[in-house]
Amino acid sequence: MTEWTIGGTVDEADLVAQARERGGSLAQIMLGDPQSWRKPVVNHPGGAAGLAKAAGEAGIAVVVHAAYVINVASLNNRIRIPSRKLLQQTLDAAAEMGAIGVVVHGGHVRAGEPIEQGQDNWRKAVDGLEIPVPLLLEDTAGGKNAMARQLERIEGTWTAIQAASGAENVGFCLDTCHAFAAGLDLTTLVEDVLAITGRIDLVHANDSQGPAGSGRDRHANLGLGRIDPEDLAAVVRRAEAPVVVETPGGVEEQAADIAWLRARLDG
Repeated sequence: MTEWTIGGTVDEADLVAQARERGGSLAQIMLGDPQSWRKPVVNHPGGAAGLAKAAGEAGIAVVVHAAYVINVASLNNRIRIPSRKLLQQTLDAAAEMGAIGVVVHGGHVRAGEPIEQGQDNWRKAVDGLEIPVPLLLEDTAGGKNAMARQLERIEGTWTAIQAASGAENVGFCLDTCHAFAAGLDLTTLVEDVLAITGRIDLVHANDSQGPAGSGRDRHANLGLGRIDPEDLAAVVRRAEAPVVVETPGGVEEQAADIAWLRARLDG
């Protein structure tokens, strides 16, 4: 039987207790307000070192999700430059706490701007970053000008990244809700992504409130949304990567989702 590493999103100040309450061996955290440009702060007794010690002793892996405002693909200097700075700060903080990776959204350009230039900005960002822990590019649900929505966009962005120094430190985070909402075929999704990236480092296991192809980034609890339950479980099983549920509700709901997933993965 595979020992699945699964967890939910928790508050880093009480990371170990909250992870255990959910029945998880993994915890995803955000360092501060995800809509803020402020420097990440580790809100844990003893700071990053204290968090690393506590998580290590409890056997809990830690993933950091970067702020939502980050958009390294942007052609706007006032967004792109602060994005790189904040992403570097997040990577540094994640390394201090022994995280297994930092998840970041693919970003977008504005309507009428060249997609290829946004993808090349990803190359430039990776070239300029120090990447002490894996930087995980996450697929997105919507946006005609997104860097990581359709498979061809993911491929173009990934190809651009591969031309950067440090590309080997960039991985991929596959979100099931995002992929479904983007209109991707879940029955071949893992194989399609692996054909592009060669790797899936993390899965965000989320059901979807919206229908396939809706472009709606609205997560649902597992088995209660629009994704076929067997397709959702099969994606996670085939990806063979650590899993985070980013589903609605608190401890009870996420604990139920983790149990739902374990039952189907072990069955």
